[in-house]
Amino acid sequence: MIKIHHLNDSRSQRVLWLLEELGLDYEVVRYERNPGNRLAPPELLAIHPLGKSPVIEDGAVKVAETGAIVEYLLDTYGQGRLRPAAGTEDGRRFTYWLHYAEGSAMPPLLLKLVFSMLPRRAPALLKPIVNGVANKAITSFVDPQLRTHVGFWEDELGRSEWFAGDQFTAADIMMSFPVEAGADRAFNAETKPRLKAFLNRIHARPAYQRALERGGPYSYA
Repeated sequence: MIKIHHLNDSRSQRVLWLLEELGLDYEVVRYERNPGNRLAPPELLAIHPLGKSPVIEDGAVKVAETGAIVEYLLDTYGQGRLRPAAGTEDGRRFTYWLHYAEGSAMPPLLLKLVFSMLPRRAPALLKPIVNGVANKAITSFVDPQLRTHVGFWEDELGRSEWFAGDQFTAADIMMSFPVEAGADRAFNAETKPRLKAFLNRIHARPAYQRALERGGPYSYA
């Protein structure tokens, strides 16, 4: 049976969802973030040298990184499901969004989170300086980047209902976390009707709901 090392409020929620979409049996090993700094607990270091989640174990096979896990599960158990045919336009879009989700979409969202948290953690005497630097970084660099990315997502969903064509695929699972995190810290979903509709569609999927039950509370749902 597949074992997934799952951290609350993290990218690993997507792996639970994919496992449910594929109808696979799996065991969840839960880890909780430190409530003070929101970091993963040190116990994850025993699973992977970077101490990050998700990680899956499938017999003797251990796979880390969400995109790599998605590819492994589709290659091993997908039987052609949740991905367009290779060599097609939708297949190329699928590969792009599968890797874009972490490679391009998440860095500015992470920067927004980090710069937003810095002033709260600075020593009292340094708070005004840190707050000024953080606000400048957000307004002059991070937010413009995020507006570009969010506009790109909204436009792409005007091409088709899903990110890689007219059919739901694992690329939509990968993009769920950036879009959910973006709706939390980068854009107002009421101003982005296609992204709002995308979120409504994925949240209504039975497999998404089952993954929430298995994974526990998830702030972005």
